Amino acid sequence: MHCASCASNIERRFKKIDGVTHVEVNYGTEAAKVDFDKNKVSPEQLSKSIEPLGYSLIIPTAEEMGMSADEHATHLGINQSKKEKLAEIADMRTKVTTSIPLAVFSVLVMGWDILAELKYITPPTEILKGFFHHLLPLMATYMLFVVGKPYLLGVYRFLRYGKANMDTLIGIGTSIAFIYSFILSAFEEPLAQYINVESTYYDVTIVVIAFIALGKYLEARSKLKTGDAIEKLLNLQAKTALVIREGKEQEIPINQVVHGDAIIVKPGAKIPVDGVIIEGSSFVDEALVTGEPMPVEKNIKDSVVSGTINTNGTFTFKATKIGSETLLAHIIQMVEDAQGSKAPIQALADKISAIFVPIVLVLSFIALGVWLLVGSSYLGFSQALSYGLTAFVGILVIACPCALGLATPTAIIVGVGKGAKEGILIKDAATLEKLHKVDTVVVDKTGTLTKGKPELISIKNHSSLDEKEVISILTSLESKSEHPIAHAITAYAKKNNISPGTITNFEIIKGKGLKGKIKGTEYFAGNTKLISDLQLKFDTKHIEKETLQGKTPVILATEKDVLAIIMVADAIKPESVKAVKDLHKLGIKIVMLTGDNKNTAHAIAQEIGIDEVVAEVLPDSKLKKIQALQQEGHIVAMAGDGINDAPALAQADVGIAMSTGTDVAIETAGITLLHGDISKLVKAIRLSKFTMRGIKQNLFWAFIYNIIGIPVASGIFFPVFGWLLSPVFAGFAMAMSSVSVVSNSLRLKLKKL
Repeated sequence: MHCASCASNIERRFKKIDGVTHVEVNYGTEAAKVDFDKNKVSPEQLSKSIEPLGYSLIIPTAEEMGMSADEHATHLGINQSKKEKLAEIADMRTKVTTSIPLAVFSVLVMGWDILAELKYITPPTEILKGFFHHLLPLMATYMLFVVGKPYLLGVYRFLRYGKANMDTLIGIGTSIAFIYSFILSAFEEPLAQYINVESTYYDVTIVVIAFIALGKYLEARSKLKTGDAIEKLLNLQAKTALVIREGKEQEIPINQVVHGDAIIVKPGAKIPVDGVIIEGSSFVDEALVTGEPMPVEKNIKDSVVSGTINTNGTFTFKATKIGSETLLAHIIQMVEDAQGSKAPIQALADKISAIFVPIVLVLSFIALGVWLLVGSSYLGFSQALSYGLTAFVGILVIACPCALGLATPTAIIVGVGKGAKEGILIKDAATLEKLHKVDTVVVDKTGTLTKGKPELISIKNHSSLDEKEVISILTSLESKSEHPIAHAITAYAKKNNISPGTITNFEIIKGKGLKGKIKGTEYFAGNTKLISDLQLKFDTKHIEKETLQGKTPVILATEKDVLAIIMVADAIKPESVKAVKDLHKLGIKIVMLTGDNKNTAHAIAQEIGIDEVVAEVLPDSKLKKIQALQQEGHIVAMAGDGINDAPALAQADVGIAMSTGTDVAIETAGITLLHGDISKLVKAIRLSKFTMRGIKQNLFWAFIYNIIGIPVASGIFFPVFGWLLSPVFAGFAMAMSSVSVVSNSLRLKLKKL
């Protein structure tokens, strides 16, 4: 697509077709999202309907929609589009390298004439004048009919179908400059008595087309960079997988992997599909999917996702998700959809783009008419015609809706792509826009602020044994239990390489704890009831204080003494405290909603720095709290990870799900934070603010550029200041406006979130 008007024309054409219910055409991604009734219209008919405008659709088939990420890229046209773009850029480069020398030569000739007129240098000799007189028309012919062919096609489509775009404006302006100059050259003698035949505009045709070709080339190269995120995600996909079939290792293409395949992953290899480890262990680098720099330890029963890299050990895993089901394919689809969606702020630019070209055409003819009618009285017909044509061509050339059309989509493409690299998946542009206005963040406690599973938090040793011995004895007892608290203790021992001892006479004391003999000594581990039954003294004040904070005590004792008091609790995520501080710096209030008891909730809220706590709530109460905040005028973002959070996520202005949570929460939310990292919420809000700031800057400069450029080009300031903008400078300004907008959007890549 060449400009925002192209997108508007295609959108309007689709909307007129019976059976089309919704359409979004994005100039930045050059993609169309069309909802239609297949009983009334086919994709092929939709494609034919836009052929008169110079476009056609790349249509994915039903089979292609369910392929692996790599096949998905090929069949849905990503690679095809990239190849076409690269071919188009190569063609542009050739045209630019041939046209720039002609433009430079033309500017030098023009400059010589101007400086000679001002008596600064000697004018060219008659022989040189004659040479230039015959050379410039040849150069202008090449520029208009070879380099400027797309603009002539724009004029043809306008005359045939009545649809105008940026190409039409450039085509009309440069064609009229060429035709007028050609008539003067061809009929020089008969016209000399009426008008100044030396004022030709071949240089305008040459230089304007050269500048616009250069601008389009730079813009196309920059636009290609905005889509880097998708390409990098696609490159994460492994091409082959090492599977075990019939007892043998076989290397097969990724699209031949089936559910349940046992896949071996060796050190340095990419994980080909999603699955669960069934043998071995390793550290996996998940940075390219989650944005986390540190490799994550993976053991039996742990999940692995496609595109991540095995660093050292070898392991075997069972394939649970393949092709389009994998997390990587889901991420790619989500990023594609978000980059192709439109932010509400773009609506104004779209409305202006739709009527912009016809208005500019009218303004250019009005300017020419005014110069001829009014200017002739003061300057004479010949001079008025010359100035009128300069204004006419200048308006058509400078008034380009490209910058306006690129302002929003380029920033959205870069913003969504940067988010994906940081482990922030954004569902659509509207969500990204809403997020920058959020003033209240509502968070769930379990799994969002806390890890969501019990962990050993503290050990208070009352014996002569060292801490490792205490944990070894306790683990010996707890390893025989299936209680979640027992899992927390055994996990702590495993993490710290503490081995359990051999236990005999093991017994579960129902509702109280455990007992067993280790090296002839009988040990007890359990709650305060068990220790009271043993008639042992223990630090009741310490336990009461800790239990008020939601911690669960496990007391290790012998028949005679209490050896240690261990506290187990749902641990706060290390990043939660900093994330809350950073949100406060952004001026955002944090409300914690939890079904947990009030004491635990308030203790955790105090430790983290939460502003407001609502505890012991049911799922519908969470929803009501969100509604109450919205009624108070707050823009609310809700972060959660469970099925019980889904109604609240849907009600919030922006729903934010942890990818460690349930599928229901992820589907309901507008943003998914990979790795379940709450600190990414801060990055997501910053990203939204940076992106919206970029969009507003782009729109401001695009509007200002046209508001100033069109009056200057029309010659409105000529009577007062003697200003009249040369179409040559108009062409340069127009070309640079698009480049500056894309460059400003690309700056977002350098921003630190």
